[in-house]
Amino acid sequence: MTTTLRERKKAATREALHAAAVRLAVRNGVESLTVEAIADAATVSRRTFSNYFASKEQALLHRERTRVAMLAELIRAVPAGETLRTALVRAVEQLITEHAAHPEQDAQYWELRLHPALLPELVATYAAVEQDLTEAIAGRLPAEPAGALRAQVLAAAFLAVLRVLGQRILDRGERDARNLVDQAAGAVLDEFR
Repeated sequence: MTTTLRERKKAATREALHAAAVRLAVRNGVESLTVEAIADAATVSRRTFSNYFASKEQALLHRERTRVAMLAELIRAVPAGETLRTALVRAVEQLITEHAAHPEQDAQYWELRLHPALLPELVATYAAVEQDLTEAIAGRLPAEPAGALRAQVLAAAFLAVLRVLGQRILDRGERDARNLVDQAAGAVLDEFR
């Protein structure tokens, strides 16, 4: 997929705003974070900030939305002959691999994203991608009368799995993410057979 110069500039601005939000929240705390401070730190105007994000919480959780949104694409990319469990595990493995470049930044980010003030935006982030994930999962299920409902329940359950796994990795320092994802995916899928 080719991107234009304009698309690359927009992506760079969005990432600069997100990085500034994370940096400021780590340094000063989530409570003191302001849209103005984020815009200043990213050297853009308040209006430019508003073109990219509706709130400081949205800017701070941009990485989360991007990661979760990628899941559906990665699930669709797994060959059709693979099981749903394999597709889910491979998608999460790829996400982990692609975002493992800066573990120290990830640790700070994971801690920030659990701040109580960010909970409504975190819930909104997961809700926003749930439909796309539902469609990706539905594409891997056999056609049946309750298929749409099953796909929606599996998508919601898998998003909960991701949240729990992220917390376990943060709390317990577990690094065998593949094993955790495989166990969790198995637990969810086995329960819904």
